[in-house]
Amino acid sequence: MHILVYQSQWGAFEALPSQKRKTGFGSSSTAEEVTEGLNESHITAIVTGATSGVGRETARILALRGAQVVIGARNVEAANQVKEAILQEAGARARVHVIELDISSFQSVRKFVLSFKSKSLPLNLLINNAGIMGCPFSLSADGIELQFATNYLGHFLLTNLLLEKMKSTAAESGIEGRIVNVSSMFHKYTYDTGIRMHKINEESGYSSYKAYGQSKLAMILHSNELARRLTQENANITVNSLHPGAVPTNLSRHSNILAFATSLASVFLKSIPQGAATQCFVALHPSLNKVSGKYFSDCKEAKTTGFAKDPDLAERLWQFSIHLTASKRLSKTFRERNESLANSNS
Repeated sequence: MHILVYQSQWGAFEALPSQKRKTGFGSSSTAEEVTEGLNESHITAIVTGATSGVGRETARILALRGAQVVIGARNVEAANQVKEAILQEAGARARVHVIELDISSFQSVRKFVLSFKSKSLPLNLLINNAGIMGCPFSLSADGIELQFATNYLGHFLLTNLLLEKMKSTAAESGIEGRIVNVSSMFHKYTYDTGIRMHKINEESGYSSYKAYGQSKLAMILHSNELARRLTQENANITVNSLHPGAVPTNLSRHSNILAFATSLASVFLKSIPQGAATQCFVALHPSLNKVSGKYFSDCKEAKTTGFAKDPDLAERLWQFSIHLTASKRLSKTFRERNESLANSNS
């Protein structure tokens, strides 16, 4: 049987005659299908939120394709169970590490980065996958609205703290680094201002689903702005965002209505292997070498909103995020302001 082998800095891709071409990948493709034939034994990847759902499937696929995988997870016990399951399936060749990470906590993010760096590992791939959805109004340990802190701001800080490691790895190895930010089609359903930076922590006007959309819009804007900055630096790193699809995962655990709707619509939803396909495609496929600052859905480039394409909003969000993640005093001010608002409303 004739086999075509495509060489790239992201491994060898063997295309069998019966195999789907890259243009044939779509909503029904699975993570195994879009990475079939890839050998990623030369890369090290970090995946956040890999204890369940598409994150777990992504970590599994990376390990099966030979990559060294670091799982960042708040629940270390659950992460170790995932690790053991991957080792049992992939065998002795699999390399999987677990490091504690509560992505909503700046302190935990910084501790994770120190722990990762202490291992003296390279870093080729960062998949920012962890998230929550539709939860009631609450603040993170740093005094930031919880969905914004978890889905976006913690990942913003994590990415910035790991960026120099990724740059040095790319320069020393010659292998293109990739940052993959998991967003959502719900970035379209945000507040009227897109990102309500001046009211990020105000409970007044808070909508659990608009707040979710806001956090996912922020992930796209972050991807675009970071891609622009890295291109200007001629850094050998790409940054892309994506919508994984509607998948029946525990994201809906904060809403009884959403959980019920998900159960009713389960026949129309993607399976978890299908939900992990787009992020595995964006993370690994050789056809996306040098592709940066794009948004994907169903393993194809997809359209976004005007907010998501607004460079001025992306720049303002970047500066706002630097301010939030750099200032402990600001976080304290946010907490005090919220307490004052709560007291005035009581």
